Amino acid sequence: MTKETKTHKKRFLDSWTFLIIFCILLPLSFRSLAYEPFHIPSGSMKPTLLEGDFIFVSKFAYGWSRYSFPFGLPFFKGRIGFEMPERGDIAVFRPATMPGTDYIKRVIGLPGDHVQVKESQLYLNGQPVKRVEDGYFLELNGNVTKEIRQYKQRLNAETEFNILDETPRGLLDNTPEFIVPDGHFFLMGDNRDNSADSRTAPVGFIPVEHLIGRAEIIFVSTKSSLWKVWRWFSDFRGGRFLKSLNAHETKI
Repeated sequence: MTKETKTHKKRFLDSWTFLIIFCILLPLSFRSLAYEPFHIPSGSMKPTLLEGDFIFVSKFAYGWSRYSFPFGLPFFKGRIGFEMPERGDIAVFRPATMPGTDYIKRVIGLPGDHVQVKESQLYLNGQPVKRVEDGYFLELNGNVTKEIRQYKQRLNAETEFNILDETPRGLLDNTPEFIVPDGHFFLMGDNRDNSADSRTAPVGFIPVEHLIGRAEIIFVSTKSSLWKVWRWFSDFRGGRFLKSLNAHETKI
C-alpha cells in the first residue's frame, strides 16, 4: 500500500462520510431490513411476553412494506418478498386506524378464516380451538400476588402456547363471528381478558401492508428500566434470557 493510498484511507476514516455510513446508515439498514429490537411496555401478551422484555423482531420474515422503515415511507406501496404469516406467529404491526403506533399480538386468523369467541372459548372456522388447563400465572402487584388461570392452547398439531383467561364473562369473551377479509389478518393477545386486539374496533383486521415483522427471541428481560444500572442484578430475569418465541416448536 502506497503512502498516498494510506493517506486517502486515513482521510476517509476521519471524514463525515465514514461517520454517516457506519454510524447511521448501516444501523438503520440493519433495523429496517434484518432485525429490530422492541421493548414490551404492557401485559397484553402475558404470559408469553412480560413488561420489561426486550425482543428481536425479524423484518424479513414477511417481506418489507413502508412500515418496515423508520417513520414509514409514503411512496412505498405493497410488500416486497412477502411470506404468509402462520397461525401462532407473534407479529408486530400497526393498526390501520393508528399507523403511528406499534402493537404486538399473535396471529390467529388468516384471510378467509371465521373467528369467534364464545364463553371465552376460541372458535376457528366453526371448530373450538383446543386448550387444556395449565395451572396459574402468578401476577405480583405491589405486595399482593394474584392467581390467573392459565391454559395451553393449540392452533394445530404443531403450534401451542400459553394464554391467560381470568374469567369467561369478560367484555371480550363473547364476540360476533369475524370473517377475515382478503389481504388482512386477525390477531389476539395471549392475555385474553386484557388485550386491545382484532376483537376491538380501534384495532380490527390488520392489513398485510401494516405487518412489521415476526417476534423471534427475548434477548434480555428486566423488572425495571435498563437505565437503572444499580438494579440489574436484582431485577434481571435470567430464565428469559435468549428465550425463543417460536410457537411451532412444541406440542401439547
